[in-house]
Amino acid sequence: MPLDVPVPDPPSLRGPQPRGEYEAIGNPVEDPEDDYRREEIEGFLQSGAWADAFEEWTTQTSLTEADFTVVTEYDLVEQLDFYWDPGVDEVGYQSPTLPEEAEDEADLDPGEIDEIEIEVDSLGRVVTEMLENDYLRRDDETFGFFADDAPENTFDYEDDDLGEGL
Repeated sequence: MPLDVPVPDPPSLRGPQPRGEYEAIGNPVEDPEDDYRREEIEGFLQSGAWADAFEEWTTQTSLTEADFTVVTEYDLVEQLDFYWDPGVDEVGYQSPTLPEEAEDEADLDPGEIDEIEIEVDSLGRVVTEMLENDYLRRDDETFGFFADDAPENTFDYEDDDLGEGL
């Protein structure tokens, strides 16, 4: 049975953060000051990607309403972080974990904590897939999702100018 909860607000993406904090993919740190295009991704989330992905996730998750209350109590949705990873040319995400006090305060056993963390991670994956498949369109003539990803060494010649001055 799908999780029947209202769609929460999308997370406020925070950055920049050093690339080394994201251990899922071992990319070398080329520019630790870049912003990972969080503002642009946040715009896509606010324009519908978040709601679409969240609704899709609610049909797949095994969380109960009580479990989701724990997710919201400990701000796990707000702590999700989405960013552009130019090293692999895709949207990445960082999923939060429950704080240690949640085990005692929410009276959760380790299995429940694991399930909640796995499902929040699954939400992050669904959101990145939704962004890449339905919101961030690739143009066949340029590489990448964003307008400034076009190659810098492309020149715009006019036919009349070719051959002049030879």
